[in-house]
Amino acid sequence: MTGKFHFTFKLPREGQSVFGSPSAARDGEGGDMAAATRLDPYDLFVTRIWQARPPLAHEQIRTWVREVLALRAASPKPAGRTNRQGWNSEDMTVLERPVFAALKQSIRAGCAAALREMGQQNVEFYLQSWINIHDRGGFNFAHIHEGSLLSGSFYLQVPAGSGKFVFRDPRPGVVHGYLKGAVPNGYSDIHLTPEAGLLVLFPCWMEHYVEPHNSDEPRIVIAFNANRGTA
Repeated sequence: MTGKFHFTFKLPREGQSVFGSPSAARDGEGGDMAAATRLDPYDLFVTRIWQARPPLAHEQIRTWVREVLALRAASPKPAGRTNRQGWNSEDMTVLERPVFAALKQSIRAGCAAALREMGQQNVEFYLQSWINIHDRGGFNFAHIHEGSLLSGSFYLQVPAGSGKFVFRDPRPGVVHGYLKGAVPNGYSDIHLTPEAGLLVLFPCWMEHYVEPHNSDEPRIVIAFNANRGTA
């Protein structure tokens, strides 16, 4: 899978009791309770993200990488925000540049499809967009993108050793539980290993961060928010 997730989640097979298998019940492990009890699982408070690989040519991505590096050279002072040991653009309308027209179209189409799944079929939105570059040791500390319809990233360059993109478990109480790991009702952050050409969309309120970058070749991302209204 592009954008590899580091977790597993397994539920009992249909008809399988979590108190024990039918054979165990017959053998006396769990007694009549195991033979009679079947649990039906329900996943509540589902948090959905989306991944896509827009049909863009490799040469287009290389052109965009050159454009981003030229923008950094022209304005080398980073904007700051959550980015450390790298560079991010003060310009928050990067996708409005003509060179990124095809990418903007793909991102808008992806956001529109995700919003329809969220019940927002006819909502008007515009894209706020900026560049994030990590040099060796660079990272983003944990943050959210407050007040947007959706947030996302498009990965232009992801060399070996790039820091993973991490989603924090959004349930505030689960961290106090006994269970840790990707099991039902356990606490587990989700680590995404991105690749160049990958588009990721997620709720703006989901806390996330980027692990330290471990390559001399920069990690380059165009980050964006889909905001309600027109620009």
